[in-house]
Amino acid sequence: MRTRFESIGAYTPGTVRSTEEVIASLSIPRALDLERITGIKNRRVHNSDPDDYESSFELALRAIDDCLTHSDYAAEDLDVIINVSITRFRGPEYFCYAPSFALMLRNALGAKQARYFDLSNACAGMITGVLLLDRMIKAGVVRNGLVVSGEQITPIADTAAREISQPYDPQFAALTVGDAAVAVVVDGRGDDHDEIHYIELMTTSAGAEHCLGMPSEKTTGIAMYTDNRALASESRFQQGISRMDDFLKETGRTWESEKYDYWVHHQFSGPAIEYISQLTERHFDTPMPQPLNVYDEFGNTASTSHFLVLHEHLARQRIPKGSKVLLIPEASGVVSGHLAATITRLEA
Repeated sequence: MRTRFESIGAYTPGTVRSTEEVIASLSIPRALDLERITGIKNRRVHNSDPDDYESSFELALRAIDDCLTHSDYAAEDLDVIINVSITRFRGPEYFCYAPSFALMLRNALGAKQARYFDLSNACAGMITGVLLLDRMIKAGVVRNGLVVSGEQITPIADTAAREISQPYDPQFAALTVGDAAVAVVVDGRGDDHDEIHYIELMTTSAGAEHCLGMPSEKTTGIAMYTDNRALASESRFQQGISRMDDFLKETGRTWESEKYDYWVHHQFSGPAIEYISQLTERHFDTPMPQPLNVYDEFGNTASTSHFLVLHEHLARQRIPKGSKVLLIPEASGVVSGHLAATITRLEA
């Protein structure tokens, strides 16, 4: 059984907030050049108008609508819906743990026959959802399915702007986030032109405390506390690089034999992505694929970032048909890994 990405969709809010505006909103004097440090110029922010409020739920529905517009499947054809968003806001007041977000999305779509479940794996959520769906299809449990994430995550930036009180603060990373939603349909009709070749993830739980999302310790908002120095260290990045090296050797592959055309990293910081690229090139002693990024326009969109990059570059016709793409997650947990796929059918 060969799986493939059958269709992709995305939605980003219309409101653009610049890094300059974010920094100007801090309650302390300007202490850092966030745009220079991260490469992030802008991010999208959900509509907070009560008549058209864009919670995680509405964002996810709009991405699914876009995805199914490009799919041969209708909602009623889906065998399973997997929701992977970190944020699960339903309207302006409710963060939903139950009922299942996937169930609510299923009901809204009218996909009455679809199985459904939520999973959480921080910013590796979409790749984790695709991994599980890939395995379910290959095991014969389902024929197809949809993985979706709607991230209304900029409230952590609002909390950070209120609460940051020192030049180096664990909430600074929260200032980089932007709102977005993505969805992909995966099925078992893969071939030489469209195939998910492999997906592997690894968790090193010793770093789990380095990035924590939780209710604020000071106010009523939600917050994210990050130890950037620990997360962005060479030893931390090298764990994922070494695991990929082991995987390639275990499966009789080499970096050169895989012939990746492009690779996509989690969109958390331009200089950090470049640093990972340098470490990977040094480790494998070979040039790296062409990077695909959108962090300068959209910021860190949490679990949606890799597929937002794919969607945007497909929409701009910057990924030729038949390209082999490598997705590299970086997530709290700490989660690293890789997903390799050849894509020809996908359009945005």
